[in-house]
Amino acid sequence: MTFTADTLVLFGATGDLARRMLLPSLAALDHDKLLDEDLRIVGTARSEMSDHDFRSFAREALEKFLPPQRRGSMADFLNRLSYQPLDVTADKGFDDLAAKVGKDRKLAIFLSTAPSLFETTIAGLSRVGLTSGDTRIGLEKPLGTDLASSCEINDAVAAAFPEDRIFRIDHYLGKETVQNLIALRFANVLFEPLWNARHIEDVQITVAETVGLEDRAGYYDGSGALRDMVQNHMLQLLALVAMEPPSGLSPDEVRDEKVKVLRAMRPVESGESVTGQYRGGASSGEIVPGYDEELGKPSDTETFVALKAHVDNWRWRGTPFYLRTGKRLPKRVTEIVVQFKCVPHSIFAGAKMQPNRLVIGIQPEENITLSLMAKVPGLDRDGMTLRSVPLNIAMPDAFSGKERRIAYERLLLDLIEGDQTLFVRRDEVEAQWRWIDAIRALWASEKLEPKTYSAGSWGPSAAIALAERDGVTWNE
Repeated sequence: MTFTADTLVLFGATGDLARRMLLPSLAALDHDKLLDEDLRIVGTARSEMSDHDFRSFAREALEKFLPPQRRGSMADFLNRLSYQPLDVTADKGFDDLAAKVGKDRKLAIFLSTAPSLFETTIAGLSRVGLTSGDTRIGLEKPLGTDLASSCEINDAVAAAFPEDRIFRIDHYLGKETVQNLIALRFANVLFEPLWNARHIEDVQITVAETVGLEDRAGYYDGSGALRDMVQNHMLQLLALVAMEPPSGLSPDEVRDEKVKVLRAMRPVESGESVTGQYRGGASSGEIVPGYDEELGKPSDTETFVALKAHVDNWRWRGTPFYLRTGKRLPKRVTEIVVQFKCVPHSIFAGAKMQPNRLVIGIQPEENITLSLMAKVPGLDRDGMTLRSVPLNIAMPDAFSGKERRIAYERLLLDLIEGDQTLFVRRDEVEAQWRWIDAIRALWASEKLEPKTYSAGSWGPSAAIALAERDGVTWNE
């Protein structure tokens, strides 16, 4: 459904995500004149606030989380805002929200609430007529805890909205370097002919965090690293790396190719996964407690996962994908490492050959590095000396003068304007959950318990062994 919304309704408008990301992103878009001047933003949550109170709340959030150069006067943006208190478990509040929104609006709704409230929220919206007509809905993750609960949520949403009006958010897909994967692969003849099992030895995807539980203890202990990071962010990155060239860049053309990859993933077998849980140690120069100490009780929830994955299709059969994510690791980094195979025959007698390696940095630095073999300067009386040298493309430097936007700016603008390309389709979500559920079933059958690792390390030693027994070393 192609229309530009004239009203955006934010559920969970007083929550942490709204403070840190949603309101600053919308204000930045407003500052850059990317929002239609008639767009209204209606916040709603359980907190009792007036319009004035919500604008004051938003101003404080912008002063804290939005860089000064992107604020402007803020008055025009704050005047877009209004607020309606609503407890979604109390059905009567939806009538007041409908009155606040008004009739005959082109509506975009963003649910930044617990998924357990989605069904109740959508039922209330439907009762007061806020799901019909020109209306679309955005859903913040997580979408369930397994395939069954995900289907339940998706069924509830589908009862009120067709698929072309459902926008499931994975904020990693809004990052510039993630989108640049598509350009890197399909706009450069250099890479695509080599992008297959004949020429690529292995692929590593790492999402490392230095933080511990912070304020997410209740959610995280019921989720763990596999469901929190692998099920969504990491599998989406893998799908973009491994997908076939789409016939075009329409939302369904891209998502059709991603879902083919997800369906081709072989179930993880015994010995192809490692789980861990951090203990006390040194992280970011500070002594930090272990997970069980932060939680205040023993737990078997994993804070680290390493996996060896396989995509069983013609392009990738035989090339392993190593996935690794964890909390309290030595540095915050998200990167993709594509390790090419060695040249089939070296003519350089005695030279130590290093295969080419492509490193795509996603955060905190957005960059692309390609290592190439080059001759070391000299007379070479004893034979040519070679060394691996990097070609670096620092994205901010390569595109100086271009605004670097956070992911939610693009995703919120796409929700308002109706572009689904960077949002996840239902069949993608369900294919991801099938693969994850099989891993959890394997862990349960083997009674696998997380191995401990010290905060500030790269996880359990078994994760190193997982790769090294195949002759692979994690990129650190």
